[in-house]
Amino acid sequence: MDSFLGFLSAGLLGWSVWKIILFTLIVTHVTIAGVTIYLHRCQAHRALDLHPIVSHFFRFWLWMTTGMITSEWAAIHRKHHAKCETPEDPHSPQTRGLLKVLLEGAELYRTEAKNLETLRRFSHGTPNDWIENHLYKRFQILGVSMMLIINIMLFGAIGLTVWAVQMVWIPFWAAGVVNGLGHYWGYRNFNCSDASTNLFPLGIIIGGEELHNNHHTYATSAKLSNKWYEFDIGWMYISLFSILGLAKVKKIAPMLKLAKSKKACDDATLQAVLSNRYEVMALYIKSFKRAYSAELAMLKEKRQYGEYQLFHGARKWLYEHKSSLKDQQKQQLGQIFAHSHSVSTYYHMRQELEVIWERSNASREQLLLQLQNWCYRAEQSGIHALKDFALCLCRYA
Repeated sequence: MDSFLGFLSAGLLGWSVWKIILFTLIVTHVTIAGVTIYLHRCQAHRALDLHPIVSHFFRFWLWMTTGMITSEWAAIHRKHHAKCETPEDPHSPQTRGLLKVLLEGAELYRTEAKNLETLRRFSHGTPNDWIENHLYKRFQILGVSMMLIINIMLFGAIGLTVWAVQMVWIPFWAAGVVNGLGHYWGYRNFNCSDASTNLFPLGIIIGGEELHNNHHTYATSAKLSNKWYEFDIGWMYISLFSILGLAKVKKIAPMLKLAKSKKACDDATLQAVLSNRYEVMALYIKSFKRAYSAELAMLKEKRQYGEYQLFHGARKWLYEHKSSLKDQQKQQLGQIFAHSHSVSTYYHMRQELEVIWERSNASREQLLLQLQNWCYRAEQSGIHALKDFALCLCRYA
């Protein structure tokens, strides 16, 4: 009896509480790595190929620690990208509310997993072998039940707590935080069409998924970090797998290169602009913000307080797409244009620049001519910051 009670209190290992906490953090991190590397980057987006040993380890581990099925997860995530921020998006806080996604993200996942049309349309290319159909899909509860038994055997009664943490880890961090806060709060490197944000520049806790705006901008990139100050621990693991011959990266986000002596747009410039259009637009908006801040400072220095208030009130939404602006904001925008030729020029030339990469039916010769014409007019605009941007654009290679 005493030995049985001792087993319940300490399990086979007899570890201290701190060792058990460390173990829990390690195994939950392995689960996070499995989700971001295997389910997300490999299966859902085909950004890399994994060696069969690594791939099946993650399949087995996720079955044990989450009960999730590869085809279901990939299909739901692909639908999220295809229908992002619309009523058909399985888990958008923009349409369902932040608290709904944050607190009930797992329920939204399970509901969508029952949608046979979603699975039929978006699950192509995911594992469909014997073990997937006869074990993982057929006995979803078996894996997590085995994990519960193992934890209790290793740690005794406290193993139940370890198991509970494992069960809520992905529903909280992935289904709740990434899908909820990652489309509601944070910073944005790129003004992509959805509301995705980067939660934090150091992607460690959620395996790099913290860099959600970067991911939605370059969805097929195996690397989620983009700026020098961002760190993606998932990419670190992928790089290590690549060195060991256990992974093959298929695609990462394009990187801009500047030629030293170029002064005119050529075909290489056009290719660089088209490939890096999100980066180009991010740099343009940064230049626009500096010019707008200078305009605000000038109005304040001249004590033109009426105009200053007009400009100051638009600083948060001026850089958004006009289609997303409210009627009152559009009216205010017209008033700002009437007071400032430079702001009007910056705003409209931004729209013209976007048109260049949106015209998929135009020939390369036509697109190059449009880009050359845009750069010429920017250089002749009389706006120093816009001229500098155009000269920099010409150096893209």
